[in-house]
Amino acid sequence: MSPSSSDDRRTRILVVEDEESFIDALEVGLKREGFDVVVARNGQEGIDRFDAKTIDVVLLDLMLPKKSGMEVCQAIRLISDTPIIIVSAKGEEIDMVLMLEIGADDYVTKPYRLRELVARIRAVLRRREGASPALSAEVLQNQEIRLEVDARRCFVRGTEVKLRKKEFALLQLLLENAGRVLTREVLIDRVWGSDYFGDTKTLDVHIKRLRSVIEDADGKSSPITTVRGVGYRLDLTS
Repeated sequence: MSPSSSDDRRTRILVVEDEESFIDALEVGLKREGFDVVVARNGQEGIDRFDAKTIDVVLLDLMLPKKSGMEVCQAIRLISDTPIIIVSAKGEEIDMVLMLEIGADDYVTKPYRLRELVARIRAVLRRREGASPALSAEVLQNQEIRLEVDARRCFVRGTEVKLRKKEFALLQLLLENAGRVLTREVLIDRVWGSDYFGDTKTLDVHIKRLRSVIEDADGKSSPITTVRGVGYRLDLTS
């Protein structure tokens, strides 16, 4: 059965890539897997061709003419939470962490196997479809943190802060289990889904940002504690 989105059309993938050999291989391979493919050969064209209503996944190279992959990712994130998978020859940890921090969902290093890439695409699509569980109207609060779950609003010491979807879900899970240690496996399974098999540094990147949001101006330690070799805990007191 061909992959399809919620409105029963074929899943459409925007490939932002400037190397013709990769473009040709992706077009052939992805179409064979049942996807529709839209190609942009530079960063500006990637931004111009992105449409949140018709593009279901973005495969984005980092090294692009006109605008970089980072600029493309930032531009898309301003208007949409459509899954973005970085597909790049740059495999350094700093690149991976930076791209995840600005909103990418996954990172695949070239050269890659098409089977793996397709598995990653299907995984982010499944996670997106299952990312809206029923929410309670309760307010979660712990010392200086207040989470209005239904409204998806977060306040730290009375000031509203903006959290990305995964950051909000992580903080909600930690608040619901305040005082308990949650293993890395549990956090990844509950927030990214049981079928996630990407780099676990994704979790660390999101925890790092949550800590920076919660810390006060004097650099006071956040209540999110690392339990070495196990996972993370949100302390009952901060």
